[in-house]
Amino acid sequence: MSRSLGAAMVRFAALLRRQGLPVTPEHVIDGVRALEHLDLTDREEIRTGLRSVFASRSEDFATFDRAFDAFWRAATEADRVAEALAPPALPEHAPPGLEPAGRETLALDAWQESGDGDTGDEPVGVPAASELEAIAARDFSTFSPDQLDEIYRLTLTIARRLARRISRRRRPSARRGRIDLRRTLRANLTRGELIDLRFRRRKRKKVRLVLLCDVSGSMDLYSRFLLQFLFALQSAFSRVETFTFSVRLTRVTDYLRARSYREVLRRLTAVKDWSGGTRIGESLAEFNRGWPSLVDRRTIVIILSDGWDTGDPDVLAAELLRIKRRAGRVIWLNPLLGNPSYEPLTRGMAAALPLVDRFAAAHNLAALRDLAGSLSL
Repeated sequence: MSRSLGAAMVRFAALLRRQGLPVTPEHVIDGVRALEHLDLTDREEIRTGLRSVFASRSEDFATFDRAFDAFWRAATEADRVAEALAPPALPEHAPPGLEPAGRETLALDAWQESGDGDTGDEPVGVPAASELEAIAARDFSTFSPDQLDEIYRLTLTIARRLARRISRRRRPSARRGRIDLRRTLRANLTRGELIDLRFRRRKRKKVRLVLLCDVSGSMDLYSRFLLQFLFALQSAFSRVETFTFSVRLTRVTDYLRARSYREVLRRLTAVKDWSGGTRIGESLAEFNRGWPSLVDRRTIVIILSDGWDTGDPDVLAAELLRIKRRAGRVIWLNPLLGNPSYEPLTRGMAAALPLVDRFAAAHNLAALRDLAGSLSL
């Protein structure tokens, strides 16, 4: 039950945030946990319980109550979960400024409509350094859909910097680079002095990235921005394979081969697995069965997920181990890790942690930028 209501709780938190309440991902987790101890047939008990989680100041009570009345509608015992997950109906005379909730935080169409047009693949109009650092430090969950273009430009810049990272290995070079002392000595053995210098420069490794992105309901606050990051990586790296998963796995590599992010969003409407439950282990098993040749010792596998899993954690561990044995590196990026009080206590996350080479945050641009140190073999 708590997992079914998790997606609704995410949307309710987004509505509260738009009304000015300082809601964080930790509040969402606490809200879901609170529902496990509340009588879901008692509307006022739910109101009181969630108010204690989301509205810590008395001056926020009125705003919370208006949002609660708009979102959490009365329902019968048989359909209370279905009603909670449906788009809420606002009162006939809704208070000014109260926006409709529902699935606008999830719908690809809504993401497409925000902004004034297509964004090309050049990061124009990047803010000044001070503004950039401020934006980079902001949690993705605090951005509105109309800021997609601004964030994408910065994300693309970060992806290109990641792609420019080169290995420590060097190869012969005719003109530039460091002097290759060994080759220089060999070339001048019959001469009295070193006059024919040989150079070397860093050799780029052909690294493949395999990206597996969780698009289940609990990831709704972050999915739109993480998809931007996946698109940017695919634009910057020559060898990238991208998949999304919720209760099943979908290869979206071809969908991301577009000139603009707006076009990507139009293409992704063909994916039917948005904002559902999460079966991480089964999705990894599907990947291992269908695309085993994509992973070898020159492959970095990146999983973007909060680790909320309704499947068997033993399946998750077994399938992740199969990936780890073949891959050069396995990285797990969790947007909830950006919260200092977060602890990876869910069964899925606990099963995965011993099998990943790096466990890192993915809640803002700064966290994605810090990924640079891990994208080498």
